[in-house]
Amino acid sequence: MSAEEPSVTDEPTVADEVRTTVTVDTDQPWALLGLAVFWGWLLVRWTNDFLLPDAIAFPSDQSFFPAAPFAAAAESVGSVAASLGVVGAPLDFVAGLLNFVAGAIPSLPALARGAWLTIVLTVAGIALGFVLAVPLSVARVYGGRGLRWLSLSYTELIRGTPLLAQLFVLYFGLPLTQIIRELPGVGVGFVPGTAVWVAIIGFTLNSAAYQAEYIRSALESVDAGQLTAGRAIGLSQLESIRYIVLPQGLRYAIPGWSNEFVYLIKYSSLAAFITVRELFFQAESIANDTFRYTELFVLAALFYLALVVSASLLMNQVEARTAIPGLGGKRQA
Repeated sequence: MSAEEPSVTDEPTVADEVRTTVTVDTDQPWALLGLAVFWGWLLVRWTNDFLLPDAIAFPSDQSFFPAAPFAAAAESVGSVAASLGVVGAPLDFVAGLLNFVAGAIPSLPALARGAWLTIVLTVAGIALGFVLAVPLSVARVYGGRGLRWLSLSYTELIRGTPLLAQLFVLYFGLPLTQIIRELPGVGVGFVPGTAVWVAIIGFTLNSAAYQAEYIRSALESVDAGQLTAGRAIGLSQLESIRYIVLPQGLRYAIPGWSNEFVYLIKYSSLAAFITVRELFFQAESIANDTFRYTELFVLAALFYLALVVSASLLMNQVEARTAIPGLGGKRQA
């Protein structure tokens, strides 16, 4: 091979093309510090609200931080800014920021509880969806005509209809709520209530369809000779898929999972429409009571941003640890 001819290994693979879909710059220490503070506070809040006995726990509806000093500081800075006129515009901005913090502090405990439900819905939906997605994708690629048709019909039906409509059908249109409500332990102690279980089922069915497409595409990117080689050494077709094709294809599917993880965090807000008290529901409820809509929704957006960035960092680590050298790994510049 001459020096002018490009190396075969330099050609981008299908996996290389899609691995750039979710990236987070880990060279920004302030961002990592902000995430560390966010998760540190969140874990302490959850420990206080869910694990500590009432005798020693901080009141679950009371913030760890006092809002009065920020409100007083906002009033003082605002007075100085008003006396300076146009020149005091920067101070007026600082006063608005302090007022925002003062208004946000009392809502932090409720938003922390909502964030917990958001994470439960997201993790349960993507994990259970994966269990359904693997056989769906295998049936789509390697199954007979009937299995391929069933898999395609399911994925197209779910992906072609809005998630909110699916939740409404499950919650209002089907007798699912009555069935779940009759199960022992539902809504008792740490066990979620009926609406949460309906939301988990809805997110599972929806996520399974999208994950099945990601995995199908990944399986099709594995060289067909791999399956032939497995059959040649005495493995059945199912064993060849399980032990040879799937381990490679699932690695290619990680970027798609990263996107699905991020999407599901944001789509979990739709559970509020079936009375699940997740993050968006808590923010909207407090805003309706206090009429501080801007502050509450901006604060909820910051919560979602922290969750999304954390999920992206986690999936980047998973991708780095499961990458096979020379097979779909990130190319170095």
